[in-house]
Amino acid sequence: MRHTVTEDLIQRARKCVTQEHIDAYQRDGAVCLRQLLSPDEITVLRQGIDENLKNPSPNAKIASKPNDPGWFIEDFCNWQSNSFYKRFIHDSPISIVAGLLMQSRISRLYHDHMLVKEPGTRQVTPWHQDQPYYNIEGWQNCSLWIPVDPVARSSTLEFVAGSHRGPWLIPRSFMDNQAKWFPEGSLNDLPDIESARENYPIIGWEIDPGDVVCFHMLTLHAAGGAGNHCRRRVFSVRFLGDDITHAPRPWITSPAFHGLEMELPAGSKMEHPLFPVLWEQI
Repeated sequence: MRHTVTEDLIQRARKCVTQEHIDAYQRDGAVCLRQLLSPDEITVLRQGIDENLKNPSPNAKIASKPNDPGWFIEDFCNWQSNSFYKRFIHDSPISIVAGLLMQSRISRLYHDHMLVKEPGTRQVTPWHQDQPYYNIEGWQNCSLWIPVDPVARSSTLEFVAGSHRGPWLIPRSFMDNQAKWFPEGSLNDLPDIESARENYPIIGWEIDPGDVVCFHMLTLHAAGGAGNHCRRRVFSVRFLGDDITHAPRPWITSPAFHGLEMELPAGSKMEHPLFPVLWEQI
């Protein structure tokens, strides 16, 4: 069943996403949309994150070390159980925005991802691509990174512009740098971007609540820790476009969709209740 978006949401999305934004997304693999979301939508999302923190799912994980003075927690795939998340995803313009940036006929929900860094968190999010961790193949995809707190430039998500054009780089665990997904040596290793930042076209933005950062799942990205007095609550939503197909892996993907390979053969469209189409161009 297709979700029906309102004409108001469609007009809001089309007003916010200009051809310049679409061109930048295709060229750089990342773009910032200023004040896409209303204060009411941010309030709903903030309520969802706070509810998620009170009731983390079995997918939740602590992504900071025990000696970190802050705390970094992530959780995945809660839109069906968290009423605030579900309301936000369905009743905001984000699915339309993703479809426009992907230049896709449809915008299909893939999964949600909460990322909270409490004040004083030193743990950085190291440089990586997202798509190698996933169970999908194809080009038309879009992740939306949505903070509900102000984010300083030093703590924001950064990108290497144009890196979504490839190649795929080996995904590693963030805490111990282990190749738990693609076998060691099967993909190129990540270059040491931090030691030579001046050699890379790094882009990023200071963020206010209401701003949304949109990026391709192959764009190299990283983020700093949280300031001593700054809380960084972020909700990320991933969308799939026309050409995305299921790519079962012999390892557990992040996030995991256990048993999905029994319902969706390799190479098939992601047509499953877990991944509803939220917007379709007429």
